[in-house]
Amino acid sequence: MKVDVTGNDRSRIYVAAGSITMTERPLLPTDDIPAAELDVVRDAWVALGPHDDSVLTAEDAARKLNGDGLGLAVIAGPVGYGKRTAGIRALWDASRSEIVTTGKALSLKEIRPDWGTPDAPDSEVVVPDTELLPDEAGTAYLLDVAAEISAWRNPARVAQALLTHAGKLRQVGSRLVVIADEHSWPEGVNGALSNVVVRAKVRPSAHRVARAHLEYIHRHPDRLRWLNTATISGHQVGEAAHLLTDDSSPADATRLAVALSAVDEEVPGSLATALDAFQQWRTDVDTVFKSTRENPDDRALLIATVFLSGADALTIQEAARSLLDEPQETKVRTILTGPDLTTRFQDVKAQVEGRTVTLDHRPGYARAVLLHLWQQRADIHRPLLNWVDKITRPKQPGATRLTGVGDLLVHLAIAENDIRVIEQIHAWTGNGDNSTEHRELIARVLTTAAEADALGASVRAKLLTWAQDESEAVASVVALVCGSRFADHYPAMALVRLRHVLDRANADLAVHAAQQALCGIALREQHLPRVWSTVSKWAVDKQHLAGHRAFLTLLDPREDPTVLQILLAAAERDAEIKEAIVSGWSAALVDPRVHGECEQILVAWAHARAGGQVPYELITDILDQIVVRHLSSTPIAALVFGEPGVAYDEPVIALRKDLRRASQLPDAAFGDDVLEP
Repeated sequence: MKVDVTGNDRSRIYVAAGSITMTERPLLPTDDIPAAELDVVRDAWVALGPHDDSVLTAEDAARKLNGDGLGLAVIAGPVGYGKRTAGIRALWDASRSEIVTTGKALSLKEIRPDWGTPDAPDSEVVVPDTELLPDEAGTAYLLDVAAEISAWRNPARVAQALLTHAGKLRQVGSRLVVIADEHSWPEGVNGALSNVVVRAKVRPSAHRVARAHLEYIHRHPDRLRWLNTATISGHQVGEAAHLLTDDSSPADATRLAVALSAVDEEVPGSLATALDAFQQWRTDVDTVFKSTRENPDDRALLIATVFLSGADALTIQEAARSLLDEPQETKVRTILTGPDLTTRFQDVKAQVEGRTVTLDHRPGYARAVLLHLWQQRADIHRPLLNWVDKITRPKQPGATRLTGVGDLLVHLAIAENDIRVIEQIHAWTGNGDNSTEHRELIARVLTTAAEADALGASVRAKLLTWAQDESEAVASVVALVCGSRFADHYPAMALVRLRHVLDRANADLAVHAAQQALCGIALREQHLPRVWSTVSKWAVDKQHLAGHRAFLTLLDPREDPTVLQILLAAAERDAEIKEAIVSGWSAALVDPRVHGECEQILVAWAHARAGGQVPYELITDILDQIVVRHLSSTPIAALVFGEPGVAYDEPVIALRKDLRRASQLPDAAFGDDVLEP
């Protein structure tokens, strides 16, 4: 029987069935190099440094890719030297050379370093498994390991394996560029490892990068006047030219070009606002902190406004007193002394409209204040985080502003590479608010942090620890993160963390969240082969509760039969997959901890079979093998013999009859077709 899925809006996923195997290990995920970055290397390339010296990083890397060697270039150097862009430019150059040679362009892709090991969930990356690297023909790959290479054990072994892999890629017309940090690539071990290194020694001129982006990416050549570096009486002509120096990074220049492109010249002051925002309001922040040097009350008022922007003035004033840990003033003379509250808000650059106080009129100002405070007042770190925890508890003024507060903190954590801030966000999971919205908000913030370039590795390690936390709320948040876009970038790591959550003793909300996350990942067509390969290995361990739960989750057709349909379609073509399904059932059926789930899913299979959602004969054949092996197990006995006091509907009765015939068991072995309750 062939199942008709043309009416299923997810039927496109069926193409994945052909990729589901039992023998191949899923390779690391890849993404196409973003079109915006290709536009930069094609249309806005800058090959000169601040002093008109040549930037040869991309050219040298392209030479190694196109030469007679391995087709590998390792770009090493400090942060802020444009290594990634140089790597993409080198790959683009290699693709152009390939067109000349073969008439075909290379496909440009970025490899996600998702080195997680789902089969060994208690260990993180020790030595990255280079056998998981993709190896498609005619592809130019970018692998950025700058943020993690310093933590590798035995980097020489990994580096040598990368050379070996690059040689294999070259044989199929592919190339590889690796982005490393300044010192961790083991080039001193041997000449082979040294020969592939390209040093980023000169950073591209920030002024030239900004001009190129403004003219060729954002299409505003008329605004190049704002970047004019010519001087009159010692001052640069361009209003924005002074914002970039010889030490500015290409990223700074790119950000400035974006800011200038967004200026609305018909709005008075729009350019000045854009420049202030680019500088992160440095002048205003410095002025405010200098003017309040002897006034901690107003500084506390500013900090409270940063976190509670949009609240009423008195609420913010009360929160400021809470930060200072001082009682409300009771002496009338003191109360009547000094400026009015509105004036105090205005003095710290806040806007007061009626009784509402906001910083929204200065985009980025709140972040700038917080960053200045964090950098200049190290002793405030712990008291500030404790205060944030206090004001964000249920029924406190920050409880309804967690989205804004979370964004502030995660950007602070990323900017300062400070895991303590993320730990504070994690602590919100146990603050008494158990709503789904609350957990989803925290998960969104943690997902952003987990994908950050420098901070991300630390956050991903924390997620592994939190996945094993006894708290239902904490484990639920981890499951939500794993089911988010995090799984698209780091699918193996997501599965590792979900395995821990699924291994909880009780099937609580956290387990349910993990099951939903697993299904969500499996329904993304690029991930189903990886999910099945992983879960089918977990499932055969008879003591592996997480494996049994994961297996049953994938085979449960009640909410969405798509994954089961795909697996069965693959099983019809591949006996090994069919046997894996039978083996998974066999392991689950001897685990009494999941007998309830087994009974429910067996009944669901009967209904799916009757409704034509799954192959009729295949389902019957699989269940027949299970019946023969596990007739005495509680779930199978319930299906075959029935249970006293339980009424069975027609789909279950029909399945029971078919199993009776297929198994050749005597009729007396089966209970009545219907047992009335």
